[in-house]
Amino acid sequence: MSDFKKLPFDPKLVRRVIFLVLMDILIIFASIVLALLIRFEFNVDSTDFMPFLRTAMDWFLPNAAITIAIFYAMKLYTSIWAFAGVDELLHIFFASAAMCCIQYAGLALGIALPRSFPLIYAVFFFIMATMLRFSYRFLRNLRRAGNSSKGRRTMLIGAGQAGAAVLREFKTSKFSQNKVVCIIDDDPAKKNCSIMGVPVIGGRDCIEKAAKKYDIDEIVFAIPTLSPSQTKEVLGICQRTGCKMKQLPGIYQLANGEISIQKIRDVDIVDLLGRDVVNVDMHGIAGQIKGKTVMVTGGGGSIGSELCRQLASFSPALLIIFDIYENNAYAIEQELRSNYPELTVKVLIGSVRDKVRINSVMKTYRPDVVFHAAAHKHVPLMETSPCEAIKNNVFGTYNTARAASENGVKRFVLISTDKAVNPTNIMGASKRICEMIVQMMDEESETCFAAVRFGNVLGSNGSVIPLFREQIKAGGPVTVTHPEINRFFMTIPEAVSLVLQAGVFARGGEIFVLDMGSPVKIDELARNMIRLSGFEPDVDIPIVYTGLRPGEKLYEELLMDEEGLKKTANDLIYIGQKIPFDTHAFMRQLGELDAIAEGENDEVRRKVQEIVPTYAMG
Repeated sequence: MSDFKKLPFDPKLVRRVIFLVLMDILIIFASIVLALLIRFEFNVDSTDFMPFLRTAMDWFLPNAAITIAIFYAMKLYTSIWAFAGVDELLHIFFASAAMCCIQYAGLALGIALPRSFPLIYAVFFFIMATMLRFSYRFLRNLRRAGNSSKGRRTMLIGAGQAGAAVLREFKTSKFSQNKVVCIIDDDPAKKNCSIMGVPVIGGRDCIEKAAKKYDIDEIVFAIPTLSPSQTKEVLGICQRTGCKMKQLPGIYQLANGEISIQKIRDVDIVDLLGRDVVNVDMHGIAGQIKGKTVMVTGGGGSIGSELCRQLASFSPALLIIFDIYENNAYAIEQELRSNYPELTVKVLIGSVRDKVRINSVMKTYRPDVVFHAAAHKHVPLMETSPCEAIKNNVFGTYNTARAASENGVKRFVLISTDKAVNPTNIMGASKRICEMIVQMMDEESETCFAAVRFGNVLGSNGSVIPLFREQIKAGGPVTVTHPEINRFFMTIPEAVSLVLQAGVFARGGEIFVLDMGSPVKIDELARNMIRLSGFEPDVDIPIVYTGLRPGEKLYEELLMDEEGLKKTANDLIYIGQKIPFDTHAFMRQLGELDAIAEGENDEVRRKVQEIVPTYAMG
């Protein structure tokens, strides 16, 4: 009874098992009678018919008990017959064959029945037991087929194992509202074939034409093994059809047998970027983090919180989350405690602008590694509050770096930005000064200092993705500053993975530059998001160009003219050559900048330009 002990008591299941057992008993009786009728060519008046029938009935109860025991052992009473397939069919066949062998053994022991009886009996029993169990699936599919005529007309991309699983779900799930009318697959051998009655009509070149021909409402992408770049290409074609698009989350769903209607998700804007999977040296990162005390400033922010998530997976001895915003810090703390119950987490509230506080924290906890992600990053807001950008970004970095040096921190990694390159805004210029602080500190300290520079991350607080989503949700308009403006984009998890990898590569004073791929036009990004939401740009949702904001560039850069690129062991991480500067003069300028910023003086921009000659004031 071990199978039933694993299951909670379910009256519906018990009723179903009792029903199947009673029906099997009836099938056993009918199979006995039919086997003898066939053997005697329906001549019930034959002198041998009745004696053989009485003998068979004498053995009816043992026969039924053995059959039910075999069916139970093969889990034929606990299978879900709505999803019955080849496995269940084989189980019925083997059970029938086993009964046939047992009956032949009975004949050998002297049971008086015709020698052909066991075989004929087994055939009838197999047919009727199969019909009983598969009739539920047949009737259910028949009912679903009637209902599906009113469902969404769907094109399925992929005729492989995943596609077949998705199609089966659509045909059998009570949650499905889709009627799959055609399948697309690039394999020429599958063209003009069919899966469960649905035709495979051709490759990706047929998508747009087929969408019109079959009046498609929805396209479901079901090739989880396809590379991100190839996925981007296929989804780009699908997007031109104007149909709603969905896809499987990933290949692991197929491996785990988790494909279901609920798992199929909408295509996201990230899918259309087509970025390949980031590979990092997990062993190298683990060697730097495992068993160490690690501190993340700005640990509640978009980048900081993802840093904490990934760091937690490498089992640090202590993870310190330092942030001025208690709500964000509390949220990531609760998430980590839930996902990593063995992790020791310490959340500390404070500002990097408070040199006494940041020094006290490092003196108390003596972190081995510090990731400095605390910063003001919103370009237009910093243009109207330039002194705040300087106080938080520049002197927050200086305070944190100085405290790290004085308290024996082994490695310090600054999170920088592409806006530090030839900056046109105070935020970017402040981050360039932060990079200079890191390089200066590395020359005079035993701590290994480095900076990592990358572009925009998708979905971070204050970025265009959440803004566009809200604008689309409100019915528009979607606001784009300029039709030609473009930006480099990377997902938050992949950016953070590369930051951790760069931290392993650091030997001191480097500015690591992440390969952000090809720049993306913000106008194209907005239009793609509108289409993914099921609308037509400039028809259902208008796009309005508002003009460049103060300090905003049309094009971002990742390197200054003076910098070259040096390769690392990771193809997505480069090192910019150091730009020499007078550190003594730089320290004097920092002192002057500090005094100006504290006084809320409008001269702050001119002083910043003196320190960063490439800064072009607006």
